[in-house]
Amino acid sequence: MSISPAIPGIESLTLTITQEVHVNASLQTTFEALLEQIGPENESEQGKMPMKIEPWPGGRWFRDLGDGNGHLWGHVQAIKRPALLEITGPLFMSNAVVSNVQYRLSEENGETVIKFHHRAFGVIQEEHRRGVTPGWANVNRRIKERAERKK
Repeated sequence: MSISPAIPGIESLTLTITQEVHVNASLQTTFEALLEQIGPENESEQGKMPMKIEPWPGGRWFRDLGDGNGHLWGHVQAIKRPALLEITGPLFMSNAVVSNVQYRLSEENGETVIKFHHRAFGVIQEEHRRGVTPGWANVNRRIKERAERKK
């Protein structure tokens, strides 16, 4: 018996999200707000979802549910304070998928500009594909608000 799986087009296996956020706060303040927002202050549209981020190369980004339970979202691939945070891993997708998330921060015209990229390759469910752009927009909006409150 032979089974021939359908071979999907490359478009169905990839995901690319790019967002740019202008923040009225310093690079340092914005980077700190980024770590807080994707870490202990993380929340989604459904409410609080605290995460842990170990901000060093190889550090984990995960949801700690207690008693040794949780969900690994990724590892810090690169960090250069306060200009770069790069994470690789499956993120919220419990499938055969790998993601690369980049936060690149720079100063332009007296403000911090965040250039955000999320690229993924693998088995990406349609529900994730639909929710990922507004989900990241929500996270990035909260980073901006947090940084601007702190300045």
